[in-house]
Amino acid sequence: MKNIYLVRHGQTLFNVQHKIQGFCDSPLTEIGIKQAEIARDHINELGLKFDSVHASTSERAIDTLKIITDMNFEAHKDLREWNFGRLEAEGEHLNPPLPYGDFFVQFGGEDELEIRSRIARAVKEIADHDDHENILIVSHGAAIAQFIRSCESTSSIERKGRIQNCSIFRFEYENEVFSLEEIIQHDFSSIEG
Repeated sequence: MKNIYLVRHGQTLFNVQHKIQGFCDSPLTEIGIKQAEIARDHINELGLKFDSVHASTSERAIDTLKIITDMNFEAHKDLREWNFGRLEAEGEHLNPPLPYGDFFVQFGGEDELEIRSRIARAVKEIADHDDHENILIVSHGAAIAQFIRSCESTSSIERKGRIQNCSIFRFEYENEVFSLEEIIQHDFSSIEG
């Protein structure tokens, strides 16, 4: 059995500006950096040890990873966020109500099944080819939500609400089946206004 720890990146400039952020990127804010530091400290307090580390190729994910750990890592394009096409960097008010379905296809982006398949394939490929037991993967909110959806029927717990920045989702992987086993949230009250 392997433990796969999926972590969302810290808060970014586009998160604060309420801009659609998928394949496009923006830097971590000061709060985002502090969120990653709090996550790192919480990981240390819990005694979590990672044997190998992977991240999306997006700067916000890599920067978060580098705060959480100084381990060498592999970057993977297929761990990137949902591709929102021409709506990238536009205002979030243009998003339709959830679920998004195929809304972004008309703008050159991905539909929901495409992103779900892409992220599930990427995580499975890492789990299958990485010989280590405890694997850390830093990715993105919608990508992680879609991965969770891909294994809802085999998971022992259910995600409720939004995916907090730097939250950790622990999956067990055995016999080619993923199961969400734990959600670790952090206390950011010391940095919230």
